[in-house]
Amino acid sequence: MARSATPRRRPARCSRCSSSQRARTRSSTSAICCGCRRCGARGARARGQRGLRPFGRLRAGGALDLHAAATASARSPYALRSALGALSIACLLAASAARANGTSEPERFDVVVLDAGHGGDDHGAEGAGGLREKDLVLDVARRLAGRLERRGLRVVHTRDADAYVPLGERTAIANRAAADLFLSIHANAASARQARGVETYFVALEASDEAARLLAERENAAFREEHTAAPDDPLASILGDLAAADAMRESDEFARFAHKELSALDRSVPSRGVKQAPFVVLMGVQMPAALVEIGFITNPAEEREMASDARRDRVADALARAVLGFAERYDARRGVRRPARESGNNAEGGG
Repeated sequence: MARSATPRRRPARCSRCSSSQRARTRSSTSAICCGCRRCGARGARARGQRGLRPFGRLRAGGALDLHAAATASARSPYALRSALGALSIACLLAASAARANGTSEPERFDVVVLDAGHGGDDHGAEGAGGLREKDLVLDVARRLAGRLERRGLRVVHTRDADAYVPLGERTAIANRAAADLFLSIHANAASARQARGVETYFVALEASDEAARLLAERENAAFREEHTAAPDDPLASILGDLAAADAMRESDEFARFAHKELSALDRSVPSRGVKQAPFVVLMGVQMPAALVEIGFITNPAEEREMASDARRDRVADALARAVLGFAERYDARRGVRRPARESGNNAEGGG
């Protein structure tokens, strides 16, 4: 008896160069091509090859569940690659759903999530003078929130008290708020007491240097303690290089806004630059995200400065200018005009 032949799938083809070997698809339903190695086309629609494996799970309302991928990424760089790819795809799905529902009208930049690092039993870094990172960054976050709220933005805190919030829950808070920006605030530490200055980070598969890798490892330590097992996840099948590059563009842009403003606080201190590292707290958020290290708490001079109200106000002012400047650029790209009282980046004021 002759065996029935299994229908062969048509190979995916790039819509620009028609290459059958180069287009890589992402979705089981729409076969969106994330990139073509032959011609470099991105966002093209691949033709054929239906029935591909779904790339992830969708929660009610169309939100992509990235938490399992974040769990795996605490140990696996490949899972981090998957999560970053899924982040970009989630944005594509959200835009597609909005068009389908007739809600494609662009919305203005409106919600900022402020994440004060550490908290509760997790003190973070501590200076020789007794200043604790968890207390410093919570105070700065509160001062920054006041400035942003006076400019018409809505602020959501991942923590507004001395309590520890798991890293996975922090990203979930940001996603539930449908925020436009996620900003995590920390203070740096180093064994060399002379280390000083500010650093700004956005997420990446690999750290930009060894110091960035060690910092991310330290900040991710709590996540590894929270999750002792890394379950298998369908996101592990995604190659996120090109998609992640698109997803990180606005995070990179905001990180540079923030670093420019923070660096201007003290021109005598060399800039430590904008860097990239695999911070778990930045991975699962479905919006532009950055982490700032506002100074070295282990440097006696910087610890004394950061203990003062004046310095904390200046840091809050700088971050407010960065957020408002980014908001203007964000809205301009989407054709949204901000009310006159909210435009501009003059954000100084008491908190």
